[in-house]
Amino acid sequence: MTAAAALRALHHGPGLPLVLPGPWDAASARVFADAGFPALATPSAGIAASLGYEDGATPPDEMFAAVARITRAVDIPVSADVEAGYGLSAKELVGRLADAGAVGCNLEDTDHTTGTLRDAHQQADWLAQVRAEAGDALVINARIDTYLCGVPDSDETVRRGRLYAEAGADCVYPILAPPPLLADLATAIGLPLNAVVTADGPTPRELGALGAARVTFGPGLQQRAMAALTGMAEQVREELGVEAS
Repeated sequence: MTAAAALRALHHGPGLPLVLPGPWDAASARVFADAGFPALATPSAGIAASLGYEDGATPPDEMFAAVARITRAVDIPVSADVEAGYGLSAKELVGRLADAGAVGCNLEDTDHTTGTLRDAHQQADWLAQVRAEAGDALVINARIDTYLCGVPDSDETVRRGRLYAEAGADCVYPILAPPPLLADLATAIGLPLNAVVTADGPTPRELGALGAARVTFGPGLQQRAMAALTGMAEQVREELGVEAS
């Protein structure tokens, strides 16, 4: 079984939800792999922060290089958040993902030039092109940004999800959809559904019970690690008697 096939199979159980920690560098990837997780999903925002960029501002070459360092560090499947595809053609994007060692990807339907939702049919055509180029060698997680972009409309979310399913997506990700709606959205769209863990939201287990087949963390784990590091830095500063700047 190929790594992509193994990752795809994990979306269908047993043991759902599939919980995918989000490594931001090679060291964090090894920690999660050594903890026994079967696969990983990189967060674009977490990698951006680790490289000193704002979310959405990481140059593509640096993002793919970061993903490559993560895939080299572990022997489990890695899915990469490549935002809206960086303006690459489907052929270029699939090639860059393959070169980086990723066997899955997130592709979102926000138009980054306007900050608004992309036309759903155009996004579906784009996803179909990616699927045609990749064949079955790539697990496509189609992110639906309706709730993120201020369009909290379940009918529109389902419409987009069905179009993306027809285009060949393996999974849909209606980011920030209200947790009580997850089961209905998954049923209506007909694909495994990805939900994100938020600071004050349900746990991964609870998201699974609510209908999520796949659970990710966005930049949450990287942010928690940085909070812990901040605490350590403050402790060292206090021990040394150094005044805060």
